[in-house]
Order: sequence, then structure tokens, then C-alpha cells
Amino acid sequence: MLDKNGIAKRIAKEVKDGYYVNLGIGIPTLVANFVREDIEVEFQSENGVLGMGPFPFEGEEDADIINAGKQTITTLPGASFFDSSTSFSMIRGKHVDLTILGAMEVAENGDIANWKIPGKMVKGMGGAMDLVASAENIIVAMMHTNKRGASKLLKKCSLPLTGVGCVTKIVTNLAVLEVKDNTFHLIERAPGVTVEEIQAATEGTLIINGEIPEMDIPS
Repeated sequence: MLDKNGIAKRIAKEVKDGYYVNLGIGIPTLVANFVREDIEVEFQSENGVLGMGPFPFEGEEDADIINAGKQTITTLPGASFFDSSTSFSMIRGKHVDLTILGAMEVAENGDIANWKIPGKMVKGMGGAMDLVASAENIIVAMMHTNKRGASKLLKKCSLPLTGVGCVTKIVTNLAVLEVKDNTFHLIERAPGVTVEEIQAATEGTLIINGEIPEMDIPS
């Protein structure tokens, strides 16, 4: 199965030349490290950055340049900084081609829960609701099961929802799945992972058509 970097590498294959991409907190932030060098991509962070690059090497961090998760980042030539109102105008105006988010749960109809666990203190939803309400192409990066081994790909989310029916694709440590017709469709499996293992780890309805290929993960 994949680690977090492996998930990010697989998602990086979904990033196309000329895309404007929003990276959510967690695994999604790693995607910028693995995008092909022969394409031009603009990574956007809702705190007001356009043109994010890979994470800085140790000792080269600039504490004034951070993403929405307060991680230090690098910027590429031509990067720009702006206020939150401009950033959210970009998001709400549907000027982002791809949104990559983490999640605690995803339902088979594309609902996503990624902002709150009842009883735990959180600062708020942040930009998550705007992103899922405005984006038309949302890929979720997540572990297939929680720490107890229970599935995070469910028939119905149990946690407070962030968005309804909005997720298009999911990349986990076990598989790549598309959300279509209110079901999960298995597209690829992680190296060394069997279809039976993915079935056992998926609570929601899983559609399997034909031979399921292994992911081709760039080295």
C-alpha cells in the first residue's frame, strides 16, 4: 500500500498543463512536490498565494511565506500575494480547475466530511465549504481506513458534512476510485494490494468492472 507521498505522487498525475490548483491541508500539500517539470501549474492557497512551489529544504524556510495550513512554502517566479477577499473571489468565481482536499469521511454519493469531529475543539471550517461549493473537480487524498481499521469510504457520512455530492475522485493508500451514480467505482489498486483487500476496507457500494490495474506511481 502507499504512504502519504505515494498518494501525492498518484494525484500529481491528475494535474494537467495550465491548471490552477487549490491544495488543501495535509496530504494534498505534498502534491506540489511531485508535479511533472515539463508542465506549468499554478498552485493557489486560500490565504492569498498564487504560484506556490515545493516545500523548502530544511534551513531555507521563510516564516513569512506560508500556506493555509501555516506550513512554510516556496514560491515560483511570477508568484503573487493578495488578500483573502481576492482569494475567495477566485474560488467562488470557479477560476480553480482542480481542488485537492483531505477528508475524514467520504460517502458513496460524493458527500465529504473533513472539518469537524464532534466534541473536539476546532477553529472553524476555514475555506473548506467555499472550495467544495464552488469546485467542479474535487479529488480527495486520504487513508482508506481510520486508526481503528474502520472504513472511511462509507454509505453515509457520520460526521458533520462539508459538502454534498461534490467529490469526483478519491486516491487512498489502497486504491483510486471514482464517484459515479452514487457508488464508488474501483479504477486502480495500489501496488501489492488485492481487490479483495479493497472490498473489505470499503463500507460503501463498490463497483468492480473487469481486471483492475495497479497504479503506475512515478519514481
